[in-house]
Amino acid sequence: MNDYIRNLFLIGCLSFGCAFANSDKPDSTTEPLWPGIPPHSTFEGDGDVPKLIITKMKSPKPTAAVVILPGGGYNGHAMDHEGYQIAEWFHSLGVRSAICTYRLRGKGNNGKGYGHPVPMMDAQRAIQTIRARAKELNVDPNRIGVIGFSAGGHLCSTVSTHFAEVDESSNDPIAKVSSRPNFSILCYPVIAFGKPYTHQGSQRNLIGTNPDPKLVELLSNAKQVTEQTPPTFLFHTTEDTVVPVENSIDYFAACQQKGVPAELHVFPKGRHGVGLARNLPGASQWPRLCEQWLRQLGVVTIDR
Repeated sequence: MNDYIRNLFLIGCLSFGCAFANSDKPDSTTEPLWPGIPPHSTFEGDGDVPKLIITKMKSPKPTAAVVILPGGGYNGHAMDHEGYQIAEWFHSLGVRSAICTYRLRGKGNNGKGYGHPVPMMDAQRAIQTIRARAKELNVDPNRIGVIGFSAGGHLCSTVSTHFAEVDESSNDPIAKVSSRPNFSILCYPVIAFGKPYTHQGSQRNLIGTNPDPKLVELLSNAKQVTEQTPPTFLFHTTEDTVVPVENSIDYFAACQQKGVPAELHVFPKGRHGVGLARNLPGASQWPRLCEQWLRQLGVVTIDR
């Protein structure tokens, strides 16, 4: 897993760092995701308090918004090329974004880190937060989506198939709104658990070394797709040996079976963790293709 994280860092630095070195980065605010000590935490140290990094957006009318879930095998966050650079890209499309630093197995002062259901709860809370504060943030509550990469893609598929229970009697206004995203973007996602093409590190970090078979089934998210799963865009590469393309194919096939609008692009070249895939033949098309898909959904509306 350390090699995986190191490779993600190198890819981000070598492939994308120069491209954004002189760009205008959007201003942002960083705030705790939960008030006080979050549920399942007993500390307030690094890794125990997830945050939202919300971009600022000037617009005469409400914009769409997206929660960003960086990858890292449920052991770290690839914050540059699967976080900040993605926020910049959405900002260029006129879409407000919020990077969620969901809790992980590799972080936390409890000595064990955090496995399921904590990352799911954090990601659900992030979506609910943006929706509950839609007026304040100048966001359309019916155009709030989620994007995830690698293990963040697994988390993205989790919150696209498992929704938090709405508690209309709660004193917390965030708990009163739906966590269901209006659209979902899965980038070389981990999807399948308990399969030959499972990313074993992600499964182990999320649900342990000897998980209950029912939990493996529950978090094999292609099996959890229903008619309520939001419209989904997926991309993958066939050269990805860390998270094989079968993961995206499984999810796309499940969407087709359940009548969920979905679009899948598979490119021949590109190792795992390509981010925006700038200067990578074939895969570099995915942001443009995704933008077109978002325009068809009415998420992106600005002229460029």
